[in-house]
Amino acid sequence: MSVLMVNEKVSFNQLKELLEVTDGNLASHIKALEKADYIEVQKSFVDRKPNTKYKATKLGKLAFKKHIDALENIIKSKNELN
Repeated sequence: MSVLMVNEKVSFNQLKELLEVTDGNLASHIKALEKADYIEVQKSFVDRKPNTKYKATKLGKLAFKKHIDALENIIKSKNELN
């Protein structure tokens, strides 16, 4: 999700390269994010080759922000204990 937060759209191959994961691993994560309505899948053809791109939805962006906020709160609370 972090890649999709800073990029409008990202292709499957770009994600695979950036994240250094296998096709199957990436596909399973994408499927879970799509099922949760966190990402939108856009399929097209470029020079007769399939081209799949992904985009974060509003719900996905909100969920990611909540996740980051929760992590920041954990860090702050641990720092306050020290």
